[in-house]
Amino acid sequence: MDDTSAPPRLTRLTFHGPLSEERADRMIHRLTDRLAPDAPATVLDLGCGWGEFMLRLLAATPGSTGVGLDLNKDDLARGRANAEARGLGERVRFVQESAVDTGHGPADIVLCLGASHALSDAQPPEHTVAALRALRRLVAPGGRVLLGEAFWKRPPTAQELAAMWPDASATEFSDLADLVDLAVDAGFRPAWTETASLDEWEVFESAYQADVEEWLAAHPDHPLAKETRDRVDGHRGTWLRGYRGVMGLAYLTLVPVS
Repeated sequence: MDDTSAPPRLTRLTFHGPLSEERADRMIHRLTDRLAPDAPATVLDLGCGWGEFMLRLLAATPGSTGVGLDLNKDDLARGRANAEARGLGERVRFVQESAVDTGHGPADIVLCLGASHALSDAQPPEHTVAALRALRRLVAPGGRVLLGEAFWKRPPTAQELAAMWPDASATEFSDLADLVDLAVDAGFRPAWTETASLDEWEVFESAYQADVEEWLAAHPDHPLAKETRDRVDGHRGTWLRGYRGVMGLAYLTLVPVS
């Protein structure tokens, strides 16, 4: 890497969230075990990033097709390249567009993994309610939604909130029980409720910054080093002093009520 190259971005991450390989495999099995074996399924991934979970789901369901929506062109390009490398290029589309009021769907399986903000312009905490309503519209009868959504594991302290993102509020998220109730109110039954473990969070947060940390160690005087250092140091403080052990991520497998 020469002195003009930008630092790498997210190269150590498999999934863009606290999700282990083992949990991903289990969730894919649960999502697909109710599908008719000979009927091709449709998959819609909202705020897909590079769509790793969607690609694995397509690989597990021959004949299925997928559409991923996101605004980040680099992530979408990574997803397309991975799809081609795995022989899935003809079965998936990565589309650069907003998911708000999307015309895509309904789909047999709808994924929204840490991306409920992509479904609504509403501010927290109302965005969760709006996202659930949108997901209910986007899932086909008899289909499944996999929602990855943040919740408070316990009420954050004032000191923890001050260490988080700007304008972080104790009302920004609900607790897990209230989150599941919101899904029920939106017209779903929660077939499965699970939460990311602390180990999954730590693997994710470490991998989120590992490539940049190593780049900074090797390029301390690079023209981009100071702004990069400030950014990663700020994120690390937000995690370790703010939401570590306080904010959880729930994975809800939701079934629409007929």
